[in-house]
Amino acid sequence: MRAVQITRFGGPEVMDVVDLPDPVPGDGEVLYEVSSAGVNFADTHQIEDSYLAPQELPLVPGAEFVGTPADGGPRVVGLLPGGGYAQRVAAHPRLTWPVPDGVTDEQALAVVLQGATAWHLLKTSVHFSPGESVVVIAGAGGVGSLAVQLAKRWGAGRVIATASSADKRALCEQLGADATVDPTLAEDDPKTFTAALREANGGHKVDVVLEMTGGNVFDGALSALAPFGRLAVYGMAGRVPPKPVQPPSLMGTSRAVIGFWLAHCFSRPAMLDDAMGDLLPLVAEGALKPVSGGRYPMTAVREAHQDLLARRTTGKLVLHPRR
Repeated sequence: MRAVQITRFGGPEVMDVVDLPDPVPGDGEVLYEVSSAGVNFADTHQIEDSYLAPQELPLVPGAEFVGTPADGGPRVVGLLPGGGYAQRVAAHPRLTWPVPDGVTDEQALAVVLQGATAWHLLKTSVHFSPGESVVVIAGAGGVGSLAVQLAKRWGAGRVIATASSADKRALCEQLGADATVDPTLAEDDPKTFTAALREANGGHKVDVVLEMTGGNVFDGALSALAPFGRLAVYGMAGRVPPKPVQPPSLMGTSRAVIGFWLAHCFSRPAMLDDAMGDLLPLVAEGALKPVSGGRYPMTAVREAHQDLLARRTTGKLVLHPRR
């Protein structure tokens, strides 16, 4: 089979399309023919070995796929610990879900990891309540574009999305954001970003922030929180850590900082069932609209990562393993 493999850590240039033996299914696993493979920002960390779990070489990146069992069966979308950038994958059926008729591969891939992350950030991590204000950092991205829609659907008092270009901010508003803010305001001084978030919330502090950048964006967003506000961290796209958060500062403001990584749900698949059982029907009925970020041939995988890193993309990026 053809697959994307790395034998050294680095940027997009370390990914090569090579011929590899088919994966051998482990205990309880099934071999699947892949029709589409999802690309996530976390994959850019994986090939650098800069993410949460240490990586071992050689490796095939990728954590999600749409495909059918090699011996026949219905189309499913599934999650993987790795190996997704390939024409065939070995996956456990417990981490796969049937794709409803009328839902495209791209739409299914958008919700299986990024949509489930948005769902759990709001439901599980911050325990969002209707009427609360929600700030979605990178609101035009894969997780952000779905989080904006879910927060609005679930009754947020005000949804504020950040995005770094006028086109992306317009997309956030089309998805349901009540206001948008340019996160580059945080580059020189996080206080400027804090003020912009509060202004976007009618002059009030905010209740919830979903944050994936780090650095000054994190610092400014944390300062914008109201008492009992919650900031959930689910990424570190900026590669720059924020200032250390001191417990007395949390206690003195009654604020909370919460981390979330979807991988912890792999060992609790019922949590993924809860999210997918909600998200896939919403997509099928047109009530939730994943944003397509582009379908790349597997041979253009480096370009896909370059576009992600350069912030040229919106929504969900997908690889076509047969091209």
